[in-house]
Parts: sequence; C-alpha cells; structure tokens
Amino acid sequence: MAFHCEILTLFPGMLEGYASQSILGKARDRGHVTLVTTDIRQFALDKHNTTDDSPYGGGAGMVMKVEPLVMAIEAAKQRRPGAKVVLMSPRGAPFVQSTAHRYAQADGLVLVCGRYEGVDERVLASVDEQLSVGDFVLTGGELAALCVYDAVARLVPGVLGNADSSTTESFEHGTLEFPQYTRPPEFRGVPVPAVLQGGDHARIARWRRWHSLRLTQQHRPDLFAKLTLSADDRQLIALDETKL
Repeated sequence: MAFHCEILTLFPGMLEGYASQSILGKARDRGHVTLVTTDIRQFALDKHNTTDDSPYGGGAGMVMKVEPLVMAIEAAKQRRPGAKVVLMSPRGAPFVQSTAHRYAQADGLVLVCGRYEGVDERVLASVDEQLSVGDFVLTGGELAALCVYDAVARLVPGVLGNADSSTTESFEHGTLEFPQYTRPPEFRGVPVPAVLQGGDHARIARWRRWHSLRLTQQHRPDLFAKLTLSADDRQLIALDETKL
C-alpha cells in the first residue's frame, strides 16, 4: 500500500525538486509513495493572495493568517480524511526515528509549513501534532517537512532496494551505525579492516556490534545512557578491538 503525504506550503517548488530525485523520485514513479505539494496561497481570500499580516499587539515580522491555513488543512483532510495533520514548529516535540515509524503506519500525513514569525495561534485547533526537527531557526518549515517526508518514506516497503537497509542504520535500535567500507581494499595506506574481508559472518557481526556500541558511547552518550545492555553487550564493549 502506498504512503500518502501532502505538504502545505507557500513555496511548492522548493519541495518538488528534492522529492523528484534519487530514491524518493523512483519511489513516487513506482507508486510506493505519493506526494502532493499544495500552495497555501490558493486559499487566500483577497485578489492579492495575501497569506500573512502584522501581529496584534505589534512586534517585528509578519504572521501567517488563520483563514488560508485552516482552509488548506480542511481541503487536505477532505482528500484524505484519515491523515494526521502535523505543523512544523519549534514548539513541537522532537522528531525521532520512532516518530517516523509511527507516521509510516498512519493513513496519510499532512505537513504544514509555517513561515515568517509563525502562524496565527488559532490554526493549532486544526492540527493533530506539532513537530520540531531541532533547536535551531529556519526561514520556514519546508526543509523540516522534507526531513520528515524522507525519513518516513524510506520506511515504506519497496522504497529501498534492500529491505534490510532501514533496519541496520543509526537510531533504529538506539545506537549509531557501525563503520562501513567499500572498494578499494586500501586507500592512502589505510586498509579495510581484515575482519570485514575474511568472510566469517559471526565475527563480522561481533565487530559491527562492538563498533556500534563504542561509537554511540563516544559520540552520543545521551543515547548510550538509555540503552539496556545485555550481558553479552557488556562483555563485548569491555574488550579491546584487537580481541574481537
């Protein structure tokens, strides 16, 4: 079954270029995912297609108007009644891999892209969730929406060439991914580890697990602190790499 996503934005062209390329483009062509980009301006109420206005109480910048946004959301919901409506917002919960899995199981996704100083507070009554991709400021929600679309789409069966690819990557099991190598076997004096060239799959799995744990401990101690390590994991991570 195809995954359906609609993104409400003032700049559809910003999204279409990315979504039409590489794996995501092929997934659309094959019918594994559908992506609709809807211009919020078509729901504006005046001849100038105005979608923003100065805020009550004064202040810098402009705020996206309530009427066009709510009407765009309602139109999207009519097209996909079961879709989850998500506003990209710094106020939202952090986007993590478990959220991507949850969205991949939803009956469609409507991503709402804010702009300027944000959206009229009354828009929030029309959304199911707010979501943030990080503690930094963007000029709009389009890049954030693409992050969500990309992360969710690649979980849909058939999108990735190898079904195992999405299960072995960083964050899928609470750890960072192990190091990867490809040809040539040596580059500027640095060889591919011998264990990866030896064909002993049990030893390779052990090597990869050790590196996954060590890299998580080193680079993401916050993730490592949340892990529930087995007795084998604790023994493994205590070893020196030469003992693998």
